[in-house]
Amino acid sequence: QVQLVESGGDSVQAGGSLRLSCVASRVTDGRKCMAWFRQAPDKEREGVAAIYTDPSSVDYADAVKGRFTISQDSAMKTVHLQMNSLKPEDAAMYYCAADLPCSPDLRLMGRWALPTGWTFWGQGTQVTVSS
Repeated sequence: QVQLVESGGDSVQAGGSLRLSCVASRVTDGRKCMAWFRQAPDKEREGVAAIYTDPSSVDYADAVKGRFTISQDSAMKTVHLQMNSLKPEDAAMYYCAADLPCSPDLRLMGRWALPTGWTFWGQGTQVTVSS
């Protein structure tokens, strides 16, 4: 069973930056996909960014393009989300998700941004942005 542990959540002022990290354990061989989701109170969980191996590629939600960067190291055992120019609307619980091995159609028609496309989840890390 893959286990995901997030860290890095904090309280910052608008315009500030945070770097979230997700450490994955018991990672299987094969093509790997990992993502960051977020969920604000009374809102649905939404995809923020995803990263894939074989081939290497990334996806971003329109709301974070140009401000957030997803990256990975250690053969996808650690995934980071660098968040710059944070806005109050970015405040949410941020969750790490993984699909290991990665489903071949996860990127089709934006499926990556739906929670149902992902198998494993972390417990979340809270991001608060004050105006």
